[in-house]
Amino acid sequence: MKILVIYTHPNHQSLCYAFLQKVLKGSHENPNIKDIQVLDLYEEGFNPLLVFNEHKRRRDMYRDPHLEKYRQQISWADKIVFVYPIWWGRPPAMMLGYIDQLFAANFAYKDKKGLLPEGLLKGKSVVCVSTMKGPANYPLLWLNNSHKILMKKALFSFVGINQVKFFEFGNMESPKGKQTKKLEKIYRYFKKIDC
Repeated sequence: MKILVIYTHPNHQSLCYAFLQKVLKGSHENPNIKDIQVLDLYEEGFNPLLVFNEHKRRRDMYRDPHLEKYRQQISWADKIVFVYPIWWGRPPAMMLGYIDQLFAANFAYKDKKGLLPEGLLKGKSVVCVSTMKGPANYPLLWLNNSHKILMKKALFSFVGINQVKFFEFGNMESPKGKQTKKLEKIYRYFKKIDC
């Protein structure tokens, strides 16, 4: 199994970064995982801004040469792991900008007759590891599960990825947030995962 880890947080002293390290430690100790690539969007200096004009059309985004490296990473990976905070009930703008540009027509999906497109990323799976200041049930009870609906239904199902696992860790700024226990949970998950 080949894993692409997409890390989206501007601070390497953050709890998100500690979760990234646990993903990597568990993955390196897992004999089922043959190769790992890490894309740190902030460190990479990824430009999340969409630009469309007379020279750059949206329908041609799937062959933009500036994005070729990132398309190759997605094509290469069997499993894509996103590590990020939940800010204002959703992933950071940097990560959404990456998704806007990479999950493009004729690369991630193909329009066809009917309501839904053909997903072109079938066979891949996704794990979302997210942290938030608010309580663990905040997205479910206050936001009607909007984070998971956005990621699973509006994005991943649309491009053919149906196997999606979520770890939403709340109370992460609280002294009673059980951070160590949650970090170990991620480590154990990646150490044992087999597909």
